[in-house]
Amino acid sequence: MARAVGTVVRGLRAPIIKKGDDIVEIVTKTLIDAAQSEQYPIKDRDIIALTESIVARAAGSYVAIDDIAMDAHNKFDQEKPLGILFPIFSRNRFMNLLKGFARGSKKIVLQLSYPTDEVGNALVTEQELLTSGVNPWSDVLTESDFYKIFGSTSHRFTGVDYIALYRKIVTEQDCECEIIFSNNPTSILEYTDQVLTCDIHSREHTKATLKEAGAKTVLDLSDMMNQPVNGSAYNEEFGLLGANNASTESIKLFPSNSQEVVEAIQKRVFELTGKKIEAMVYGDGAFKDPVGEIWELADPIVSPGYTDGLKGTPNEVKLKYLADNEFSNLSGDALKEAIADKIHGKENQEADAEAALGTTPRQLTDLLGSLADLTSGSGDKGTPFVYIQGYFDDYTSE
Repeated sequence: MARAVGTVVRGLRAPIIKKGDDIVEIVTKTLIDAAQSEQYPIKDRDIIALTESIVARAAGSYVAIDDIAMDAHNKFDQEKPLGILFPIFSRNRFMNLLKGFARGSKKIVLQLSYPTDEVGNALVTEQELLTSGVNPWSDVLTESDFYKIFGSTSHRFTGVDYIALYRKIVTEQDCECEIIFSNNPTSILEYTDQVLTCDIHSREHTKATLKEAGAKTVLDLSDMMNQPVNGSAYNEEFGLLGANNASTESIKLFPSNSQEVVEAIQKRVFELTGKKIEAMVYGDGAFKDPVGEIWELADPIVSPGYTDGLKGTPNEVKLKYLADNEFSNLSGDALKEAIADKIHGKENQEADAEAALGTTPRQLTDLLGSLADLTSGSGDKGTPFVYIQGYFDDYTSE
């Protein structure tokens, strides 16, 4: 009987991961036990994906708010206000970071983008902005200006007023707070010449713009906690990018040992099964919510570690394009055979731009990370490992 199923994705239930746990052995055992329990074979080129949070948790990648405060105190001049530029509106992602920056400073000037932050969290709707007469590309608003024009704001899903929340966080640390609204990064230089830019994917452009405009000190989140403070954990490459709240007085960093972990998992699974699977660590998937219009990717990258077989982009042809164009005169077995020949020949030919039209030109790890993130969720499913089979198969695979 011909094969009837293509890609299969399974969320694997795992034990609760704690600091010091052997993540490689836990992942390997979970994978093998699940395959035996559900009676499916482990095959070459299967993929095991694991959330960045459990990798960081096992490695003990936590830092205290006091560590962040000390880092900010050491890296910025305490006699000047500290400019905090373009943070995202998130309790999980930024609230405790802001607490640390405020605890290590005397005054913060907080510049917020509007109508949304970088990943789509809205302070006001596009319609509210349109009817206000405010030009978001040129107008700089004070906090009182903003409230006078738009009134109080609340996040569509959480109901949180992030302007009020961020002010409260700063002032509770005995730090003076001034809030402005502008989409021009250089607006903050009217208040201070030392800036911590907190945008994620646009940070290099923002830093270059500020330096060209005369800023004296410009750092981004990757420059914070990129070295140990009082013996703390740190992430040399990403610093505080990708950090999440852990408790009221600590945060979890983006993992720094992901590549080591995935290579060790691949090796261990091969030792036990004789099969060479691929492995990757994933954070936020790279997708956008069509209702809330929030772009999910608040991590600096989707995957901080993956095995060699996951490099690159898909090499695919569009079946419906072939059926409707190149082989429009064929049907039945003749059509199936012609398409199979086209698929078999794709590895040895230059890319057929027309035949590939409509396929997804994204990195494999970005596609797989989104798939895994949607499968595991962010709540209580208890499936931080996602096992993917048949992802590299095509229409001809048996």
